[in-house]
Amino acid sequence: QVQLVESGGGLVQTGGSLRLSCAASGRTFNIYANAMAWFRQAPGKEREIVAGITRYSGIANYADSVKGRFTISRDNDKNTVSLQMNSLKPEDTAVYYCAARTSASNEWYLGYNNWGQGTQVTVSS
Repeated sequence: QVQLVESGGGLVQTGGSLRLSCAASGRTFNIYANAMAWFRQAPGKEREIVAGITRYSGIANYADSVKGRFTISRDNDKNTVSLQMNSLKPEDTAVYYCAARTSASNEWYLGYNNWGQGTQVTVSS
């Protein structure tokens, strides 16, 4: 099993910063997880990937919309993944979900099969 618990969402003005954190636990995570990621879903839109990071090599990838503004990082000792969000825009407003991948995938943005409950990020204009 995999448990993912997010924290750090909130309300911020345009141009501000927020840091999201996700704590992972569970036997399945410890043995099989190979990557973690952050997704987001805005009202009326489909869920989209924001950033991903491989668990052991720490290779990070980003959606074009957040490159240069967001930074994903992980701490394997603590089983946590974080998303530092800078220069926030109103279009970043969404529920942000932490995800973990325990299956094989050739693409960094595919294969995530475990989800947290989500945390709201609201950017006011």
